[in-house]
Amino acid sequence: MALLQRKRVILIESETEYGTEPNPAPAPADVVLVRDLSITPQSSDVVSRDLVKPYLGASQQILANTRVECTFSVELAGSGAAGTAPRYGKALQACGLFQNITDEDYTDAPSGNDTVTYTPVSTGFGSVTIHYNVDGVRHKVHGCRGTFTINGAVGEIPSIDFTFLGIYVAPTDEPLPTIASTDYAHQATPLVFNQANTSNFQLLSHSGALMNVNVDIGNELVYRELVGGDKEVLVTDRATTGNVTIEAPKLTTGAGAKDFFAAAIAEGTLGNLQFTHGTAIGNRVQFTSSKVDIGDVAYGEADGIVMLEIPYTCVPDAANNEFSLIFT
Repeated sequence: MALLQRKRVILIESETEYGTEPNPAPAPADVVLVRDLSITPQSSDVVSRDLVKPYLGASQQILANTRVECTFSVELAGSGAAGTAPRYGKALQACGLFQNITDEDYTDAPSGNDTVTYTPVSTGFGSVTIHYNVDGVRHKVHGCRGTFTINGAVGEIPSIDFTFLGIYVAPTDEPLPTIASTDYAHQATPLVFNQANTSNFQLLSHSGALMNVNVDIGNELVYRELVGGDKEVLVTDRATTGNVTIEAPKLTTGAGAKDFFAAAIAEGTLGNLQFTHGTAIGNRVQFTSSKVDIGDVAYGEADGIVMLEIPYTCVPDAANNEFSLIFT
């Protein structure tokens, strides 16, 4: 019987022990509402025997270091409730972020824990087991760790685009889990990235007219399978970078003037980058960094208007705090 591409679901479980599925069967609380879902069920190093023979023809190919790659996107939205992590919070933690739930005493939020903050770490990385089911064929992937990119563009729904690498497990026939609409909880209805829903933008203390912004956490992922060792996906480095496109301002005169060209040339000067998406309690997401170093500034154009395209790098200090992702 043909498998329908439309009938797919992904469930994500946090692992308490690396590479070990925490529960025999995932729960409805593990299902994540995603888009652009894709899996490479077998990604291997191909080893050719390269045999010398007295006739033409290919040699046998042997697959080694077989792992699984899985990519998907989630809408950049909160959980719908202050102090509650979004359903994809487990994926964020498996990308080398630490989750902290605190009470920040926001005037428009209820008392108690109302802020969920994710910050980078350099040790103690989390991991997840991913269940990918395509119309009754289940791929279970252990020990997944990943990286992600945040993308926000005016007129579109902003997203977090994940890429995960995990340990291969042979797929099995398994009926699609019964998922009710209510099981897609803790993922609020997204808002379009625009003037009404996106606020508090600053780059190097300049509150300009923002067109788009992206943040690439830049985790370097390595799959290792050594003799006498365990199969494992490692995060071996991180270099958080991105790009901002804004309406070009005057350099020194007039309201909102800013010389980004001079700022790019200045040595040893770090500034801020921040923006908040969302307006209601439980559905506000803020990216903030005070460790931004901008690169070569270039001109662009949109609707006949001159734009600046500004690359940047987030530079950590000893406290490992080059950025924060805050849900309120």
